[in-house]
Amino acid sequence: MKQEKNSPRNLQISIVVPFFNEEANIKELYQRLKRVLDRLQLAYELIFVDDGSTDRTPTILHQLYENDERVKIIRLRKNFGQTAALQAGFDYARGEIIISMDGDLQHDPEDIPRFLAKMEEGYDVVSGWRKKRVDNLWLRRIPSLVANRIMKWLSGVEIHDFGTTFKAYKKEVIKGIHLYGELHRFIPALTSRAGVKITEIPIKNVVRQKGKSKYGLSRVRRVFFDLITVKFIISFIDRPLQVFGLIGVIFGGLGFIVALVLTIGFYFLGWSIRENLGNLIFSVFLMMMGLQFIMTGLVAEILSRVYFATHKVKIYSVEKVLSREASLPEPEED
Repeated sequence: MKQEKNSPRNLQISIVVPFFNEEANIKELYQRLKRVLDRLQLAYELIFVDDGSTDRTPTILHQLYENDERVKIIRLRKNFGQTAALQAGFDYARGEIIISMDGDLQHDPEDIPRFLAKMEEGYDVVSGWRKKRVDNLWLRRIPSLVANRIMKWLSGVEIHDFGTTFKAYKKEVIKGIHLYGELHRFIPALTSRAGVKITEIPIKNVVRQKGKSKYGLSRVRRVFFDLITVKFIISFIDRPLQVFGLIGVIFGGLGFIVALVLTIGFYFLGWSIRENLGNLIFSVFLMMMGLQFIMTGLVAEILSRVYFATHKVKIYSVEKVLSREASLPEPEED
């Protein structure tokens, strides 16, 4: 009977946790997750993704798998990064509600019931909000504050904390998102294109007690470019010619106006072409730039059609999947 309750078609909750060299935190996180989820009396699965760890993480995860039928292990061939690890977990998740969280114990499993309660109000995405952050001021909190403000402005999504991994999603929403780069932190913004209902709840934020943090200022540069990427995806991924074409028209129009003024001056005001040769070259350059942007927009328009037609390339490579499902299906895709 228990087996039937936790069969793939009856699963209610999937917890997705990526790990990279977190041997000191795995067992405690597992015990805390199990305590909370057993109390809820809901059918669940724990999907632990080993992102190419080099410590005892694979061994500990395998032990958990051997002792608990609800644990599923996905081991990636190398360290692909948190976004890829989360995407792997989402692909193999079967629950109607999918919750992602970090494996460093900075996310408290006791917050999970509050996520589920909010989902029951009809929301499609519930994001955690580290309202009282305890991270390093200069390395984490200030860069995060700036990035969150910019993302809120660009996306129009009214949440305070895009960066936290601790989020809950309806299955059909997260299955429609394909991640790459560092885009896992911007999932609410990406899902907003589909008009889903998004909200947030305050969550606990505690100082890492064990292990070494993988975050630093080196991520600021990547986050900056991801902000630009997300804005383009939200607003122009299905119509890139509009943005490139607009830029092209502006450049081309300015070049045409300069050339028109020079022509009028030459024929009616006696201007010398030799004296205005620099302006003439500049006008031609602007018109060529305009044409270049328009052509880029056309190419991007074609590529976007190919993107939507194919859209099945994985950003990770799985070495092994440990699961008790009799016949493990391929990762679900929309």
